[in-house]
Amino acid sequence: MELNADFTAPVIVHSEQLDWIASPMKGVDRRMLDRIGDEVARATSIVRYAKGSSFSAHTHTGGEEFIVLDGVFQDEHGDYPAGTYVRNPPTTAHTPSSAEGCTIFVKLWQFDMEDRVQFRKTMADEVGPFVDGVAHAKLHRDAREAVNYSVLNPDAVLENSESGGIEILVLSGSVRFRGETLGQGAWLRLPDGDVLNLNADSEGATLWMKTGHLPFAKAPNV
Repeated sequence: MELNADFTAPVIVHSEQLDWIASPMKGVDRRMLDRIGDEVARATSIVRYAKGSSFSAHTHTGGEEFIVLDGVFQDEHGDYPAGTYVRNPPTTAHTPSSAEGCTIFVKLWQFDMEDRVQFRKTMADEVGPFVDGVAHAKLHRDAREAVNYSVLNPDAVLENSESGGIEILVLSGSVRFRGETLGQGAWLRLPDGDVLNLNADSEGATLWMKTGHLPFAKAPNV
């Protein structure tokens, strides 16, 4: 399967308008944003766990990072409430579940295969001071990518021109980008060389953003 697999083209997906697609595990559904591959895939998705659902134990051969959007995600390592950012690098393993149900934004097979740094962060706890109405939390940075959480006050402007592509997920509120309103759940991917320039609407917004990673996009090596 290939979905939004042309990484030289900009893409906008209003994920909350997509239908939920059942995964191989009962009670676990997903909305696919981009994908190269079938069940083993370089993938970016919104995944919903029904109350009391679980996924079978598995090893992340290609790594996994995710944000808990609502509810509480769980595994044998602990509970992860909404607002948690997690990186599970290659070779890590777990058995996911959710007693109360949850929704996560998850990226698979997008790690440096030598990365072994595993961590979790509460994104809001990492936020620095506001400058011109925008504050950032630096969640992760390595030679391949930078990951940030950004808080925009009403009508604030966010600009980014880093090389290697830009990807954002609107976590709350809404922003305006090139004449289009991106509300909660909207996902934007810009290719290497493009520039991000957006304005928060009157209620402000929070965003997850990754930069620099698109030159490394490829199908899993399995």
